Amino acid sequence: MDIVDGLRAFVATAQTGSFTAAAERLGISNRLVSKYVAELEGRLGARLLQRTTRRVGLSPEGEDLLSRAPALIEAFDDMLAGARAGARGLTGILRISAPVTFGTLHVKDMLARFAALHPGLSIDLRLDDSYVDLAAGGIDLAFRIGAPGQQSLKMRRIGEIGARVVASPAYLAEHGRPETPEDLAGHVCIVDTNRRAPFRWLFRRDGTEIAARVQGRFMVNSAQVTCDLAAAGLGVAYCPDFVLDEALAQGRLVTLLDDYEGVSAPLSVVYLGGRALPHKVRALIDFAVQELGPAAGGLRAQASAPPLSGAADRARP
Repeated sequence: MDIVDGLRAFVATAQTGSFTAAAERLGISNRLVSKYVAELEGRLGARLLQRTTRRVGLSPEGEDLLSRAPALIEAFDDMLAGARAGARGLTGILRISAPVTFGTLHVKDMLARFAALHPGLSIDLRLDDSYVDLAAGGIDLAFRIGAPGQQSLKMRRIGEIGARVVASPAYLAEHGRPETPEDLAGHVCIVDTNRRAPFRWLFRRDGTEIAARVQGRFMVNSAQVTCDLAAAGLGVAYCPDFVLDEALAQGRLVTLLDDYEGVSAPLSVVYLGGRALPHKVRALIDFAVQELGPAAGGLRAQASAPPLSGAADRARP
């Protein structure tokens, strides 16, 4: 018996509670599952399962092994996947979540370049501004904009996304130009409701944080639409840098409050913790750090991205 086969049979039996269910999961016979577990117990010199007529339970030794065996199996599988990838490239499906605007402007093109390097890989990109549950949705990784906080997720930070206050020349000609954050209270503002505090715009000057309360005639859950409405002369907007480049270059928007620093938000890729990271997921994360960090418009890249660790929160564009 191969030790890995024994571990697979043991884990499947322990998790399902019966040899029959374990056999169905593994695609082998009941007799072979029972044989593998018995041989593993003989090799270890310890009883791992408590067998009854209706159900299989865990012994103390079995509980200890079950707490570590799944990670060992996943690490072994990932090692083999890495070896296979070196020979024939990555294969399988990658399920990715990203905010709608950021995903449309940056993630889709990055994924197209990544897929071109790995013809055997299928990409399932899900654009959604809501906070997607990675476990429930079967998502391998997600791009998040915002501060970390949820301990069940691990993260790798890619860079920082800045934000600036903008308006169209036509709007400013009619309504005047705000000179301080406090002046925004007297202006028509376009509010991006994806922000955590959409009616409270934060700035920094000389190390001091300044909060401005705004009122919005237009409220929309899209950074791109917020930018477009401002360019149409309908108000002042506070937009992430990655949506502003074209409108600023064309002169449809101009920046305001240049003496004040907009509060930036971290851009991270997040994934589920508690298991070995599949080779294809790790490869995509490394690729995203290289591609999105220094190259994507409006992103202030990290000088060097930290290793794959830590916690991360769901965040919005």
